[in-house]
Amino acid sequence: MRFLISLIATSLVVGGLFLFGTKLLNHSSNAEKDVLYVYNWGEYIDPELIKQFTEETGIRVVYETYDSNEAMLVKIKQKQRYDVVFPSEYTVEKMKKEGLLIPIDHSKIPNIKNIDESFLDLPFDPGNEYSLPYFFGTVGILYNPETTQGIDFSSWESLYDETLVNNVLLIDGARETIGFALNSEGYSLNSIDKYELKQAERKLESLSPNVRGIVGDEISSMMRENEAKAAVVWSGMAMDIMYENEELQYVIPEEGTNLWFDTMAIPKSAKNIDGAHQFINFLLEKDVALQNTDWVGYATPNKAAFEALDEEVKSAKEFYPDKETMATLEVYRDLGPKWTEYYNELLLEFKMSLD
Repeated sequence: MRFLISLIATSLVVGGLFLFGTKLLNHSSNAEKDVLYVYNWGEYIDPELIKQFTEETGIRVVYETYDSNEAMLVKIKQKQRYDVVFPSEYTVEKMKKEGLLIPIDHSKIPNIKNIDESFLDLPFDPGNEYSLPYFFGTVGILYNPETTQGIDFSSWESLYDETLVNNVLLIDGARETIGFALNSEGYSLNSIDKYELKQAERKLESLSPNVRGIVGDEISSMMRENEAKAAVVWSGMAMDIMYENEELQYVIPEEGTNLWFDTMAIPKSAKNIDGAHQFINFLLEKDVALQNTDWVGYATPNKAAFEALDEEVKSAKEFYPDKETMATLEVYRDLGPKWTEYYNELLLEFKMSLD
């Protein structure tokens, strides 16, 4: 009898522990669905939209920012939890190779229909299996027409004009700086040919007298305050600077340049995969994308949002290139560690030569 009572008591305890454990698991599972960890570039989403998403879905967003693809990759490789990230195109390609992304379920993203088809199915992610476009832009020249009269900035060669001594700013990025030198010589900005890269290096060296500095975000304040006459910048940065200094103009050089994309993707570390799909779909809604474009200032690949923009913005070919210009643009590809390091070495050597 004692054995039977003991057995019943043990069964009740085990059963109770099982039910308690099940409740904890369910609570943990529900908690994961109630929160979404988003990792994005700084100043790259209208904060009001995050509030709106929470109000519509009940999902709380934990939002963090990074300042480079490389910084984001470190966190993802450490398997830190993020449910949505915003890698640039060549980083998507790299993350795919390293198995760091989860395929996107297109059936859960009905607002894909709003994306301009010309921005889908690109070489870095065929079929958009792992990413969807968020914003896009180019690398070009920002200049002050008042202080550079007589210079035609439709070509990269304009940067070498003798009147620009100590007056040109360059982006502190190997792909951008080595890239425009390659383009100016008629080469691909994805070149892995050492002869072509040496030619680009020499081309940069000949620009040395005109280079005021190789800088990051400082470009914005320096160009706003007319501390330099010209700068190689991203189009979105140019748009922001031009908003505060209306004298400035931006141009896409005729030899060609980079067409870049920042995308939305779901890393392997994601816990709230359904919430990630909801967030991506939310950002692709017409009115949401329109509001976000107005706030961020970069060009939208969302056709529905683009059609709702002011006519003045839509007709600005320097920010929304026509088909003829688009044909001259090239998307960055992942060069692999060997050639990425080589590009970085070339830029470092050039920077050291300026000291």
